[in-house]
Parts: sequence; structure tokens; C-alpha cells
Amino acid sequence: MSLQAAPAPGKQATTWWEDAVIYQIYPRSFADGNGDGMGDLHGIKSKLPYLQNLGVNAVWLSPFYVSPQADAGYDVADYRDVDPRFGTLQDFDAMLAEAHERGLKVIVDLVPNHTSDEHEWFQAALRSPKGSRERDRYMFRDGRGENGELPPNNWESIFGGKAWTRVDDGQWYLHLFDTKQPDLNWENPEVREEMISVLRFWLDRGVDGFRIDVAHGLVKAEGLPDWAGRESMVGDVKNPDALEEAASTEPTPPYFDQPGVHAIYREWNKVLAEYPGDRMLVAEAWVEPAERLFHYVRQDEMQQAFNFDFLRAGWDAERLSASITESLVQAGKVGAPSTWVLSNHDTVRHTTRFGLQDPTQLPKGVGARDEQPDEALGLSRGRAAILTMLALPGSAYLYQGDELGLPEHTLLDDAVRQDPAFFRTQGVERGRDGCRVPIPWKSDAPGFGFSTNDDGASPWLPQPDSFARYAADTQVGKPGSVYELVRAALRERAARHLGSGTIEWAPAHNPSGGVVSFVNGSVQLIANMGGSPIELPDGVVLVASAAEAVEDGLLQPNNAVWIEA
Repeated sequence: MSLQAAPAPGKQATTWWEDAVIYQIYPRSFADGNGDGMGDLHGIKSKLPYLQNLGVNAVWLSPFYVSPQADAGYDVADYRDVDPRFGTLQDFDAMLAEAHERGLKVIVDLVPNHTSDEHEWFQAALRSPKGSRERDRYMFRDGRGENGELPPNNWESIFGGKAWTRVDDGQWYLHLFDTKQPDLNWENPEVREEMISVLRFWLDRGVDGFRIDVAHGLVKAEGLPDWAGRESMVGDVKNPDALEEAASTEPTPPYFDQPGVHAIYREWNKVLAEYPGDRMLVAEAWVEPAERLFHYVRQDEMQQAFNFDFLRAGWDAERLSASITESLVQAGKVGAPSTWVLSNHDTVRHTTRFGLQDPTQLPKGVGARDEQPDEALGLSRGRAAILTMLALPGSAYLYQGDELGLPEHTLLDDAVRQDPAFFRTQGVERGRDGCRVPIPWKSDAPGFGFSTNDDGASPWLPQPDSFARYAADTQVGKPGSVYELVRAALRERAARHLGSGTIEWAPAHNPSGGVVSFVNGSVQLIANMGGSPIELPDGVVLVASAAEAVEDGLLQPNNAVWIEA
């Protein structure tokens, strides 16, 4: 059986996002252009030649808007301006213009589920009485109990603890995340109009698309009913899984994946269609099963949705094969590309996860008291996994540092952690700081060259000494490095139109034996996820995950190759 992502086999993509490889930039941790220890737009602009050389098609910027930074910018106080920590609107325009000159599209993050509690709307709501227009923009409710002293329902915050906070006049407001991130009321037409206005503001400036944060969470079930679904103990409180949607056999939480979200995205689709250049939306939606996820990318809604099932499959041939098959089947039903991802700013880096005793784990952070990964094993598997992902049809995302094989900082001192999930769960969840540590550019420079100024301040999160051997200056132009592996794979992927291809499982494919193998056009991918060497079929090796991947015609464990099919 042939499996494909849109477009049809043999047909080149007609829109840039169908087969694009997109590089995620976490602005505060990418490059520091002014020496204050935090990444910024000047830093991003200075590194665009590096990304152009790598061969990606686009960049996605995590939030850079005005924010008190309670959740690293995902608490937005002003959607139409740049936080001074990152620069100015003029800096953004200059960065965007240079990216476009270099042939790179630019996607920005949009956070529509909630604002910061310092947003002017929420401050107005706090000053206004119950039932007011200002309160109706958010999810204010009276409490339960004799005097309203109990929360309106039993919902728990994704970051741990209760999802409700009481204000001075006795009402409660909903925050699915941190207390400083009040949820908007998407039943309110004013909210819908405002977010469309925000879309237009950035579209008018020339952005090419938006990554939609918590895309499955905007609409809540009518009446905000209690939820008795899957929960997990976190200290002395309960909270739903912070990253994963309820399994397909369990009820959908009343605050996720409600049918009403789709009307919002159909409206946004029409807005984007008014602009030239094939603007796009990509959904961050932790939704199962795959059939429900692909509802978000029907022809009149979004263009992409992150394939988190692929991310969660881990280093396991059977799980990975099943995920690929189901993803491409469901993508084909709606005529959308599948969108592959291995790591991002919310998950432990895949090179670290793959070095754990169970390489299918998705821990909520790794700390010094947790199992420490086998770094070399995780790196070997990580190189092979990227080669596997880039051979698949559709679009793919790289998280900054993936191209360097960068691992998680697993020994980060708790005293420097900043993720609200760490504090709201009393440290039970280590949080996401370990994957957000500033990336290394120069092996022998202070802060590994994170600051473009030689006398710049220390990075906002400390880097481990081990980052020296992953620094970009030790990899760019160096045969055998992860950077050059990814660069070679991207060059072959583009030349052979793999992103718009079709796959068929190859005779070598044997998931139960730890082997994943498929043919996409002129390339056969073979990944050895088992414990023993396997014989390679005849053919020229185009790209190998490591210099030692093939010995005497045998593909070694924890490696992958592309062979001329």
C-alpha cells in the first residue's frame, strides 16, 4: 500500500508549507545580540546566514511580544508590540526583511487561549463589576458553596493545582495554565474580532504564518462541567497530564478539542486567504486519535498540525511504524500534509529521551535526581531519527539545537529553574527549562558564544560544560558532524522532492525486528532500531547517520541510512 501526504505522488508541492522544513527559534535562547544574557531579534537576524546554509525553508519564532514573562512569553500583555527584552517592532521588521531576502519564510507564535493578567483587558476586568462587558471577555464565574468559597468546577491547571483563582469581589476566573494566564471567553464576539485584528496586524507586516498555541483549548464545553477523566497525583493535588491529551478510549476533557474550535479556524482561514503568498496556520493540538487531529487541517481550516503522536512514539520501530501509517492515512483523507516533529520547547529533547532505559518515555523534564541518559547512545539514535523524519513526505520541524544533536541539560540546579510547572507542582515536574537552555555557538567562548558581544552577560539559564563539544563552530563545515548530516539530508530531500513524495514499506521493513524501512521516490530509508546489525540491500548510500553506521555491508544498531532506490 502506498502512503502519501498531500500533494499527490510525483507532484511537486504547490504551496511552500506542504513540504517545508521549518526551524523553531526560541528567541530568548537562540542568540543574544545586545549582551544582556537573553536572546533577541538582533541575535536572530545575525544567525540567518547559518540557517540559510543549513537549508531550512522557514523559521518559527516562539513569542517575542510584550509580556511579564511568567511563562516565558506565553503570557502576552500586548499582542501588537515587541517586548523590549527582544527589541522593537523596527527590529522585527528588519529581521523579517532579511529572512525573506534569504529565501526564508517566517512564522510567529499566536497565543489565543489566554492573555497575561497584565493585559489591559484583564486589568479592566478586575476594575469592573460582575456581569460587565469587561468581565465577559474572560471566564469569570461565581463559586460554589454556601458563600461561593469553592471553585466553579473541579478543573485542574495543566501546570498543577487548581484552574481557578478568586478575585476580591468573590468571583473566580479560569486559567488552564498559570494564575497569570487567564483564559479568554471565545463565546464573546469581541474576543473573536480582536484576535482577527491581531492576525491582520502581523499579516500586514509580512509574516508568512502562525503557530497556534493550545489550538484545541479555546472553546470549553457548555456549562463548564466537572471532569472525572484521567488524572495523575502531583504532590497533594491532582492535575491532568501536562502534555498529553486523554487517550482515545477516555472521555475528552471539557476544556479540550470541543467542536466549536473549528468554526474559529474556518474564519481565520478566510482571513489568511485575503493575503498573497500562501500564508499558513499550524496547530499545536495534543489530540488523539489521529483522525480527530486531522480535523484541524481540513481544507477550510488550518494548513498544518504538529504530529505529536510521532514525537511520542520514541525510539521504537513498531510504535514509529504505526504512527507513520496512521498519520499518512488520516492526512490523505483530508488532503493535508502530515507535519513531523521530534522535539520542541515543551518536551525533553529527543537525543536525551532516546538515551533513557525506556526510549519511549516522555518525561516532564529531567533533573539531577532522575535517571541520567546514556548521552552517546541518545546522540546516535537522535541522528538516525532525524534522518528517518526527513525522509518522510510532508513537512518537518527542527527545534533549535536539533541540528547540533544538542541534549537536554539534565543537571540544571533547581535554584535557577523558571518554568511555572516546576513551582506549581512543588518540583514533582522538573519542567521545561532543560530543553530551553541557550544553545552553544563557540566552544571556547564565555557562554559558548551565546552573546555576540565578547563581554556579554551570562546566559539567562546556565549551560552545562558538555555543550562545548556540541557548539556550532565545531560542527559547521566539519564532515561527520550532526550539522553537516542534517545539511546533507536537507539538500537531498529538496533535490529529490521527498516532501511531496509517497512512501511504500520496503521488503526490509520489519518493525517487530526493530527495522523501519520505506521507499520514497528515489530514496530508501533503513533505520536499525534493533540490537543486531542488519544486511543492507544493494544500492549507493546517499546519507548515513554516522561514519560508522555501515560496516562490511551491515547497518549497525541505532543507525540509519538513505540508499539510492
